[in-house]
Amino acid sequence: MGSVQIPCHAQRGLLPEEQTTATGLSPAIIAEHVNNGGKYRPLTGKPPATGARPHEEFRDRLMIGHNMAMHPLLPSWLRQRFISFFWLFLLLPAAAPAQDTASSLHSALDHFLEAQTRGLPGKVNYKVTPLDARTNLGPCHAFEPFLPGNSRLWGKSTVGVRCLGPSNWTIYVQVHVSVTGNYLASSRPMASGQVIGAGDLTLRNGDLTTLPATLLTDQTQAIGKTVRLGFAAGQPIRSDQLISPPAVQQGQTVRTIFKGDGFSVSSEGKALNNASDGQVVQVRTPSGQVLSGIARDGGTVEVSY
Repeated sequence: MGSVQIPCHAQRGLLPEEQTTATGLSPAIIAEHVNNGGKYRPLTGKPPATGARPHEEFRDRLMIGHNMAMHPLLPSWLRQRFISFFWLFLLLPAAAPAQDTASSLHSALDHFLEAQTRGLPGKVNYKVTPLDARTNLGPCHAFEPFLPGNSRLWGKSTVGVRCLGPSNWTIYVQVHVSVTGNYLASSRPMASGQVIGAGDLTLRNGDLTTLPATLLTDQTQAIGKTVRLGFAAGQPIRSDQLISPPAVQQGQTVRTIFKGDGFSVSSEGKALNNASDGQVVQVRTPSGQVLSGIARDGGTVEVSY
């Protein structure tokens, strides 16, 4: 294809160094200008002046593209193709900071989630919901992820991220956390009042975030306790479905421990009611005084002063 000759008198708006070299403009020169890696270079092949400001570089790009695309001697098919590539070339460098911010944000979130979920029981997996494509984040060099309020990373969760500079923004990202682990289930139907033994239990595996928060995960949490309400075989066992055996029983002689600042004294007493470990129990001392304390396993009552 022959070159497109542009008379010098038609070069209105070109920079001075471009007016002396733009004659004989060919499609190859245009393509070389558009596909130069997204870096500005005048048609002379010289780099921009040292210390050129970003807005001056943008102005020069826009001026060159306008004159090249709209010149009447440029074939229409080449003009349309050039206009498409020119805008991509013009805007491509501006997209890089946004991409860098999104990439750094994802990395900061990943490190935060990994650290916060490290102590959860079981195998942890999490998935971050992508940001809306219309979200426009300013450049950010430092991020501060955080959990809003008293929330925790369990199931469907929300993580906030603050930008600490140079921009000032806060966004909230949706995260789904799954924790796969073992939990207790009944190996057979059990009736109310039945005391649970090791043979009544079986281990199941599943996503703990989809199950009740009071679910039991260890056999020692259930063995020796009494079924409050009956349940079917295979049913997950919760702590609120069981009754702990009494730590002290009514009429039992108990060891009462009096604790205070810098002292501890023990004596005997008689329990006036049944109480499980951690529950309040009343005790009558040998002198006839009635005190309230906390029942502990082994027939002990703690009284604090």
